[in-house]
Amino acid sequence: LIHFIKRFCRMSRLPCNRFIARLLQNGAGAAKVSGQNGAVAAQISGQNGVGFLAQPGPRWNLQTRCMSKDDAPAKHPMYSQHEKRDFMNVFTDLNRELSFQHLPKDLVPLLGKHLTKCIQYNVPDGKKNRGYSVPFTYRLLTPESQHTEENLRLACILGWTVEFLQAFFLVADDIMDQSETRRGKKCWYKKPHIGLTAFNDSIILETCVYSILDQYFSDKPFYQDLLKLYHDVTRYTCYGQALDLMSAEMFQEKIGKVHSLEHFTMDRYKGIVKYKTSYYSFYLPIALAMRLAEIKDPNLYLKAEHILLSMGNYFQIQDDFLDCFGDPAVTGKEGTDIQDGKCSWLVVVALQRASHAQVKELAKRYGSSSAEDVAWVKTLYQDLGIVKLFHKYEGEFYDDIMDMIQQIRGDELPQQIFHSLLAR
Repeated sequence: LIHFIKRFCRMSRLPCNRFIARLLQNGAGAAKVSGQNGAVAAQISGQNGVGFLAQPGPRWNLQTRCMSKDDAPAKHPMYSQHEKRDFMNVFTDLNRELSFQHLPKDLVPLLGKHLTKCIQYNVPDGKKNRGYSVPFTYRLLTPESQHTEENLRLACILGWTVEFLQAFFLVADDIMDQSETRRGKKCWYKKPHIGLTAFNDSIILETCVYSILDQYFSDKPFYQDLLKLYHDVTRYTCYGQALDLMSAEMFQEKIGKVHSLEHFTMDRYKGIVKYKTSYYSFYLPIALAMRLAEIKDPNLYLKAEHILLSMGNYFQIQDDFLDCFGDPAVTGKEGTDIQDGKCSWLVVVALQRASHAQVKELAKRYGSSSAEDVAWVKTLYQDLGIVKLFHKYEGEFYDDIMDMIQQIRGDELPQQIFHSLLAR
């Protein structure tokens, strides 16, 4: 059945990884495809061939991530409503502790309200897929006898450390990018009476990670491993941010000129994705859960890292593709990578495939907010076959990632960890 679906998806130029991963996650060793209730319908929307699979039935919405907001990580069934509620209850306690109990007593009346406002504004409003992944993975890694209230609470607390780290990155990133909004509201530094105080607040948010680790995990045998993991991932993310900022600065210095795109190479793109995003978004939550489960074998961490960084690269390429060719009514946002002059996968591949004349014209138009220039760039992408190339890459990625996952034995790590991430 899986072989048939893969062939069908490729012939139709449809991404198949979501569908098959869902089957594997739900234990579908066999599946019925018969009659009206089991019929799989394929629909293609848009001229670029971006499509989705939809199977009739009350719980089967198999729209791919390319097309569905309902399949966002925070809404994925791997997180039940009960588990989400428990997760949020932990945040309320952490905010109170960090804003008042951890502060020196003489600072409480001076800083307490500001800190709790900063935490409440910047930490809990995202999809929280990174944070949710920690308790979810911990449950898969440990026997049910270890799923005590205390252990599951510790898993949620570790999940929130990832969300605090994310908030630290985003508050600082918004200042550096001079962004106006984040998560549908004003950036923190744009709030009245905040301004560049937000940069210091971002550092405070980072210190919250270590305050939480110290309070709840300093007596654990894996405490030093948690510290090293956070130090490494934070450092890697800063390296990736440096690459991204340097790319943007070099582009802005030469914008509109022939050589403005010469530094948009695949090596630079992969470096930005790997270090700025993949380590903290994909590897960190799973590695935290593994540490909490007291898994010590370094080879298992290396195997997980290899798979998770590959996933991070794929999901970023898919985000880049959707930024240009996704339907805003479905993705929830208007793409601006072309206007912003981003070092995206599409422009890097275009530079590899374009003629000298096309590269010269692309350099003139890339980074422009003109609707005509944006349309020209998108047309160039289509003329160069980048849409077809993306679908080819997606199929190859699926085959490669499934091979990687299958190489992990069940007594090493549950394969469901990775299938669930693919199914998001």
